[in-house]
Amino acid sequence: MSRKYDVLVIGGGNAALCAAISARRGGASVLVLEGAPKFYRGGNTRHTRNMRCAHDAATEILTGPYTEEEFWEDLLRVTGGQTDEMLARHMIRESKDILNWIVEQGVRWQPSLGGTLSLGRTNSFFLGGGRAMLNALYLTAERLGVAVEYDAEVTDLVIEHGMFLAARLKRPIKGETDIRATALVAAAGGFEANIEWLKQYWGEAADNFLIRGTPYNRGSILKMLFDSGVQQVGDPTQCHAVAIDARAPKFDGGIITRHDSVVFGIVVNKHARRFYDEGEDIWPKRYAIWGRLVAAQPDQIAYIIFDSTVVTSFMPTLFPPIAGQTIAELAGKLELDPAALEKTITEFNAAVRPGTFDHTILDDCVTVGITPPKSHWARRIETPPFLAYPVRPGITFTYLGTRVNKEARMLMKDGKPSANMFAAGEIMAGNVLGKGYAAGMGMTIGSVFGRIAGREAAKHARN
Repeated sequence: MSRKYDVLVIGGGNAALCAAISARRGGASVLVLEGAPKFYRGGNTRHTRNMRCAHDAATEILTGPYTEEEFWEDLLRVTGGQTDEMLARHMIRESKDILNWIVEQGVRWQPSLGGTLSLGRTNSFFLGGGRAMLNALYLTAERLGVAVEYDAEVTDLVIEHGMFLAARLKRPIKGETDIRATALVAAAGGFEANIEWLKQYWGEAADNFLIRGTPYNRGSILKMLFDSGVQQVGDPTQCHAVAIDARAPKFDGGIITRHDSVVFGIVVNKHARRFYDEGEDIWPKRYAIWGRLVAAQPDQIAYIIFDSTVVTSFMPTLFPPIAGQTIAELAGKLELDPAALEKTITEFNAAVRPGTFDHTILDDCVTVGITPPKSHWARRIETPPFLAYPVRPGITFTYLGTRVNKEARMLMKDGKPSANMFAAGEIMAGNVLGKGYAAGMGMTIGSVFGRIAGREAAKHARN
């Protein structure tokens, strides 16, 4: 640990590993510091399933083309224009090459999963999921000669005038040491596991948030970078937040606690009232708004209500639905006012207009005369048993991050690029994601900017 490395990578997920491999293939000596124990390595990547990349034609695992322009239009729609167009288009263009590059690093694809995802044309799924993808990347990195330290907590960064000099490393058994490197790649995630930091922006409501991913993403590296003059990007209240089962653990529940059943029913708050259009758009373009929607409800709790006709229409989750033979019985089990829930469902059923149901398109099954409407996939809830899932906001990652340029080089508060500091993954995702999300985009940001950051860091070190 006393040697000086060409490139120091802080983080242990997809972005960090792509950076480490890219830097090593660029001829640099590389050290990866992963703050988690080895078993929990990989940050939120462990819980992922797929990546969204542009491509010009169908492949063995993708059913058709997904052009750069369509990708850009999807990104523009979900962010409401809150994105850095130059960086976003650069990422989309680079993503076309990532599909093959990531396979060259040992990752394998599989055909798309079904259910309500509708991603067979746009997203590539990892064979074995995120953990298998991580294992492949770690294996490749280690075979290339990348050094990896686990349980490696970085307690301080020595940065002078925009130049990284050293990192102070604290380890459980080996104690403290300073790590020197010619270039730094920060890929240590956001601050979603830091409840106190979340409460600065969300208030006491943050106590009711569940953290879908790693408990190790506390934002310590992000704060050190800000304190050292790195420019901020992004709204601190914006994040990737989905509705997850209220029975999930506080941390690390992962993808098996996420609910994809919203489009098949209605969602009510603790007063048994609907509060948003459940059929606004195709689910992969809307599932990541539901965490924020639930966060805005009283006590940060909501309930997805549906009937027995749709139980096989979506992928099941870890927790079974709560059932009742009548609406009143179901309400009692959910501790909701039975009369209020019966009134909400009666009004909804009366507003449903028949159409041809198809959850893969924006169909013509709509409601008329109620607020909020259900714009698509509206069907009466009338066949017992009646079912429900309690849900809370599930925070995946935060969007407040470090501003970067096309080289993934961090920009300082004076607008000048850092001499030798680069960033990739969730720690800089706010450059692309001002708000909103579409499935698989986080992994695209991590892979694309990880590869760029590693390449540019190696280039800097060689020069």
